[in-house]
Amino acid sequence: MNETTPVSGTARAGLYSYAVVILLSAVYTFNFLDRQLLAILSEPIRKELHLSYTEVGMLTGLTFAVFYTAFGIPLAWLADRTHRVRIIAAACTVWSLFSMVCGLATSFTSLALARIGVGVGEAGGSPPSYSLISDYFPPRQRGLAMALYSLGVPFGTGLGALLGARVAALYGWRMAFFAVGAPGVVLGLLVLLVIREPKRGRLDVLAEGETDHAAAASLWTTLLSVVRNRTLMITGLSSALSAFVGYATLNNAPAYLISNKSMSLTEISVYYAAVSGVAGGLGTFASGWLVDLLGKRFRTAYALVPAAMTLTALPCFIAFLFAPTWPVAMLCLVVPLAFGNAYLPAAIAVVQNAVPPAQRGVTSAILLFILNIIGLGGGPVYVGLVADHFKPTLGTGALQYGLLALVPFYILTLVALMAGAWSIARDDRLAAQLGG
Repeated sequence: MNETTPVSGTARAGLYSYAVVILLSAVYTFNFLDRQLLAILSEPIRKELHLSYTEVGMLTGLTFAVFYTAFGIPLAWLADRTHRVRIIAAACTVWSLFSMVCGLATSFTSLALARIGVGVGEAGGSPPSYSLISDYFPPRQRGLAMALYSLGVPFGTGLGALLGARVAALYGWRMAFFAVGAPGVVLGLLVLLVIREPKRGRLDVLAEGETDHAAAASLWTTLLSVVRNRTLMITGLSSALSAFVGYATLNNAPAYLISNKSMSLTEISVYYAAVSGVAGGLGTFASGWLVDLLGKRFRTAYALVPAAMTLTALPCFIAFLFAPTWPVAMLCLVVPLAFGNAYLPAAIAVVQNAVPPAQRGVTSAILLFILNIIGLGGGPVYVGLVADHFKPTLGTGALQYGLLALVPFYILTLVALMAGAWSIARDDRLAAQLGG
């Protein structure tokens, strides 16, 4: 069913709009939970299946990222032309079923194949969701709306540590995959029953002289428009570098705390779950709220707010690696986990506001392609390679050096975000949509 609310640049979201984004955030929570569970349980899985740190990095990062990004663009192209709600519901069901299959793995190969299935399913989740949310929230409220949706990252990580680690401690890591996969099938059905398909671009400001938004362009045309858009390319690069650091930290912090700080799975399920869920949720929400608040006067806030949070996180990340005990390490990890996802609400809002409504799905998928190939595909593998290099001499202490090697990427991220602020200040389409 289509909503046909008139186009308006000053409209405000209603209660149903918030219900939609909360349900989609719940779907994204299980999306990220299924994605991160392998990282949370990587230490017992690595030991049972006799995997190296590099193989773990491949499974938690590159193997997933390649198929996630490869299928993301064609599924987003389909979402720009068809019923987005049905695509999200089907995707949620597929990735949940394959997450359960992960619990049956007996080797690197079988686990990799199951992870490929999870990646293909999750490819149909976020790009259609971004596009859908943009048709329920006007431009100046999209930072907060995308922050609410992006709460799925910290909540999924926290719930994975709480539920996944607890189930694994009681019944083994295999049962944990069954426990987190099953609810996703129910959520897929709820999406079909609750969310209505809105008219595309109904809340966007029309350019002078236009009576309606442009129809969906070809995949090649959209790709060229993204490549030629300086703001989008810099936003993609800064997001990729942010994700490189963020995913490398998320995918290795539980193993580091277990192997180097002597935390147990039960302690991970309580303390790491609380820090990643609560701190990460507050940081993500704060980022989206701040960019909407400050962006009303200064568009550059969409890059400067994540830059400030990244700069604040860097010394705390270093302190985490050199903390003498796991309680001190967890305390130091609060800020990196809180601000590690700060780039995402702002980046998504910039992308949604920088392109016509009928190109949002594919453009979002291109952003996620850049972000995940470099960030998710590269970050965990990079840390694993560095750790494996030092393992013959340092043993489990090698993982500390792998994580310490992320510090230069913090610096590169800050440089890219500052370049993004410069470009956003000169972007005419963002000026028309956001003012400031």
